Amino acid sequence: MIPSVNRDGKPGVTRRGYGARHGSAAVRIADKNGAMKRIVAIFLAASALVAAQCAVAADLSVAPLYRAPPPIVAPVYNWTGFYIGANGGGGWGRSWWQSPAIAVDLSGAQVGGTAGYNWQFGSAVFGLEGDLDWSNLKGTSNSPLCPGCSTSDSWLSTVRGRAGYAFGGIMPYLTGGLAVGDIRASMPGFAGASATNAGWTLGGGVEIALPGNWTVKAEYLHVDLGNFNCGTGCGISSGNNVSKHDDVVRAGLNYHFGWGK
Repeated sequence: MIPSVNRDGKPGVTRRGYGARHGSAAVRIADKNGAMKRIVAIFLAASALVAAQCAVAADLSVAPLYRAPPPIVAPVYNWTGFYIGANGGGGWGRSWWQSPAIAVDLSGAQVGGTAGYNWQFGSAVFGLEGDLDWSNLKGTSNSPLCPGCSTSDSWLSTVRGRAGYAFGGIMPYLTGGLAVGDIRASMPGFAGASATNAGWTLGGGVEIALPGNWTVKAEYLHVDLGNFNCGTGCGISSGNNVSKHDDVVRAGLNYHFGWGK
């Protein structure tokens, strides 16, 4: 037994065994609390380290997003609209005389202007085109029946419809319509004669778009202007019909204004 001071500050008696046991229990509880705190601190530190490593790994593993630019699509060529242009080429043909019965081979050049309008529906293209050309198709007979007899022309005009199929900026087409021109016939020793005749033409071609509003074309036309009666201007007979048939190949350059698109 040992004297001691109790909780109220009064002297008392404290048993040695009880105090020792009580002190040992307090120490053990304190040790357990400290150990728990250390475990929690270690766990929080480990968690923070793992989270940081995961964040770094995520930054390294995720590649930056890249979007390819949209493809560039070339605009589809539109043939609709008004155009004007120039054309030039040459031709060959034949003229038949009734009396005397001879054939005159023709050849020469043509050059002139063109105007037209196209309407496009899907890939189908329909149009109306007119042209006026200076022409110099001519020929002279070497036949003993009429040596020196000649046939020629000086101009040709056509008004034609066109029907084509557009492959983008390339358009093959068929064309046909009215042809108007002159026929000139002469026989040595006589005055000769001429007439303006209306006939028909039929052909086809291909037109190709160029940069800007320009197009280039190549075209073939068969032209039949019929015949006229040269009469006594080509001999002593009053009935002397002279006909004229041509095949024309020409190129053209057009400028499209795009009106009506």
